[in-house]
Amino acid sequence: MQIGSHALKNKLIVAPMAGVTDRPFRQLCKTMGAGMAVSEMVSSNSLLWGSAKTQRRANHDGEVSPISVQIAGADPQMLATAAKYNAEQGAQIIDINMGCPAKKICNVMAGSALLQNETLVGRILDAVVSAVDIPVTLKIRTGWDTQHKNALSVAHIAENSGIQALAIHGRTRACGYTGTAEYDTIAAVKAVAGIPVIANGDITSPEKARQVLEYTRADAIMIGRAAQGRPWIFREIDHYLATGEYLAAPEVSEIHRVLIDHLYDLYQFYGEYSGVRIARKHISWYTKGLMGSASFRHTMNQLPTSEAQLSETNRFFEQLAEQSQRLSYVDEGSD
Repeated sequence: MQIGSHALKNKLIVAPMAGVTDRPFRQLCKTMGAGMAVSEMVSSNSLLWGSAKTQRRANHDGEVSPISVQIAGADPQMLATAAKYNAEQGAQIIDINMGCPAKKICNVMAGSALLQNETLVGRILDAVVSAVDIPVTLKIRTGWDTQHKNALSVAHIAENSGIQALAIHGRTRACGYTGTAEYDTIAAVKAVAGIPVIANGDITSPEKARQVLEYTRADAIMIGRAAQGRPWIFREIDHYLATGEYLAAPEVSEIHRVLIDHLYDLYQFYGEYSGVRIARKHISWYTKGLMGSASFRHTMNQLPTSEAQLSETNRFFEQLAEQSQRLSYVDEGSD
């Protein structure tokens, strides 16, 4: 998988997720086997660039190459300026968001709302590609709704504009995240595209990863929600694609270590107050389905300090370790 001059080590890419794919999470996923991780979206509104939130999102200190930053907006010139700004901050690839289905994004005609206006799509892509001398990629959905699937048309516009890779989520904007992703549209785009195509949507296991790659003939796959609390999914898929064999489930001791390291990174990156609050969702994802985790998560959401979070997390995993069990998921209703 090649994007411009960047050769990825495999076909596995972390999907951009608002509030999730911050630098600590991207670094962790890369360590766990992802070939690339796309940042959470950065607004093209220059008025926001001075905010602490935006500065954190543009912080790539120590991040493993390639560094891909997603920008979002609806004005071609503002997006071009945002692309230049992020390139100056260390971005090596600029990704344009035309896939987010969130109402607050679509209501300002950004994200997947842009798929309704192919003329504007072309203007945006031309402006951003012309603004920077690094590769520009694009993420889209299959269309606005099931009656207006225009991924093929948008892919043609993207290729003519100089976009160097296209990620497609197998749902329309109207679908949100409901139902199941479809891969026929992705396969149809791949059949005619002259640029790399990345398949996204409902890829939750090594078997599903191989099925999607074989069915769509995509150049790579993009994984989002399935990696939340489960960053080792990338090494599991990478191993399965290479050998056809499954890796053993991670041991409790490793999950404990990965989570604790992740928590320390969050506290350092965000500071005590925000770090503790952001850590709660990650702790919930890591432990969901583990025996006794429902009461643990309830307790965790009440703890106000990093010291208390770390202490309670250590206690929970030490209890699991005493049972000498591998990571064993159970039905949420049984704990």
